[in-house]
This record gives sequence, structure tokens and C-alpha cells, in this order.
Amino acid sequence: MSVQSFQEHFDSLIDREVTIEPKDWMPNDYRKTLIRQISQHAHSEIIGMLPEGNWITRAPSLRRKSVLLAKIQDEAGHGLYLYSAAETLGVTRDSLYDQLHSGKAKYSSIFNYPTITWADMGAIGWLVDGAAIMNQVPLCRTSYGPYARAMVRVCKEESFHQRQGFEIMLTLSKGTDVQHKMAQDAFNRWWWPSLMMFGPPDAESPHTEQSVRWRIKRMTNDELRQKFIDVTVEQAKVLGLEVPDKDLKWNEERGHYDFGPINWDEFWNVVKGNGPCNKQRLETRKKAWENGQWVRDAAMAHAEKRKARKAEAAKAA
Repeated sequence: MSVQSFQEHFDSLIDREVTIEPKDWMPNDYRKTLIRQISQHAHSEIIGMLPEGNWITRAPSLRRKSVLLAKIQDEAGHGLYLYSAAETLGVTRDSLYDQLHSGKAKYSSIFNYPTITWADMGAIGWLVDGAAIMNQVPLCRTSYGPYARAMVRVCKEESFHQRQGFEIMLTLSKGTDVQHKMAQDAFNRWWWPSLMMFGPPDAESPHTEQSVRWRIKRMTNDELRQKFIDVTVEQAKVLGLEVPDKDLKWNEERGHYDFGPINWDEFWNVVKGNGPCNKQRLETRKKAWENGQWVRDAAMAHAEKRKARKAEAAKAA
């Protein structure tokens, strides 16, 4: 078959909603796009552990601490699922780590903001994980099989994370005046960065159109952002919190909420490494990697010993 024939077969599979598997022929640009998206997703899960890990020792109760620990452990698992999915595309995990640690690879800009109070744990669960679910549920039907299958497990666990965050916000918002103000303050600080999580406007996104055509993405950035706003505004009413957007109003004709302008200068500034916690996050991640070298060495040595023992047992048999 010619390259053109392979391309036509690939396009046919995409059009017929047939899942692409690792051994299938795929265009190089499709492979590169998947590696970029999946690795960025994996990096975000790993870096996303850091803002919450900041509160493990300061959680207000043993129950809150155990739930937070479970949530952070889930995020580590999500990163592993996604790195494994990326490896099926021919890239090595070590190379992905190198790209992250060197600053070449990106991760979600939301994790470069500080977690100042306990209410931030609620806001992250409710808003950040809520936005993640909105973005990731359609990925359960993405065209690349290993990515789609990984996302099924991820989304089930993320739904727990979102409920955990909402429950924290509900407890605070229905508590004392000080607790209510704490919840509102966290909402104020995390609302706009959460909207930025969906990426730049469609007209300015270099990847969205092609990703939708390949069915890697099922909805555009703006569609997902609008859906998130419509759902979250109603949830804020239940919490008794005010959405920090003076321009927010229901548009009867569109059937959606209109919202104010997003500060995209802030978004790009954070993406370029100039956010409040960019340097701190990367330095912490690199330090953890370096300090964990002995664990990786011990695991590899143990694996080699087991392999040698199996080989000796096979010879003896």
C-alpha cells in the first residue's frame, strides 16, 4: 500500500468512529499531537499533586486528611495511566520526564497558583476537578484507544474528587461568617484560572480544529468552557456564593450564560513560566525526582535479580 492508501484507510477509520490502536498506521502529525496532549495531561496530574500536598499536614480533621491523601494518590495513578498511554506511541517515559524537568513540556497553568487557605482545597476539587471532568469525559470517546480506555478510570475517580471539593465548599459556606468568607475568597481566586483551563479561544488555538477533525477532541475549548460555566453557576447558587463576574447574566436567546472577558494576558504569562508558583512547582518536582533516584535504582536491581533467578531456574529445569 502507498502512503496515500494508508492515509485514506486511516481517514476512513476516523470517519467511521473506529478506534485507532497502537499498531495501526497513523499520520506522524496525529502521533505527535497525541504525544503532546497525553504527556501534557500526565504532567498536569503529577504537578497537580503539589498544591494539595501542601495541606496534608494542616487538614482540619483526620477525616479530611485521609480523604485528601486518597485524592492525591489518585492523581499519581492518573499520571501513570497517561504516561503508559503515551508510551504506546513510541515515546519513552524518561524522555517525557526530561521534557517536563527542562521546562520544554507544559502542564495545566492552573497548578501554578498558590493554595493559601483550606478553602482552596474545596475550590480545587469543585472548580479545577470539575473543569477537568468537563474536559475529560468526552475524551473517553477519543479516537486513540489507549487514551480513551485510560480516561474511563480517570473520570470515575475525578468525579469523586469534584464531590469532595463541593462538600468542603458546602460545609464552609454554611458555616460561620468567617468560614463563608473563606469559601467566597477561594471562589474569587480560582474562578477565572479555572475558565482558562480549557485553553485559549478557538480562534486563537493552534491545535483545536485539527484535533476535533481527528476526533482526538470531541468539543472545542469554547464549547467546553461555556458548558462548565452554565453548570457551575447553578452549583454556586446552592452554595450561596457569588460568582466573581459582574458581567455574568443569563442569555435567554442563546440558552447560556454570558460572561465577562477573560484575562488572556495573565494566562499566557503563566504558560510562559511567569506565574506565582511556576518556579516553585518545577523545582519541587525536580528535587523529588532526584531524591527518588535510589528507589528507582533499587527497583531495577531487584527486577534484574528476579530475572536472573528465573533464567537459572529455567536452565536447571
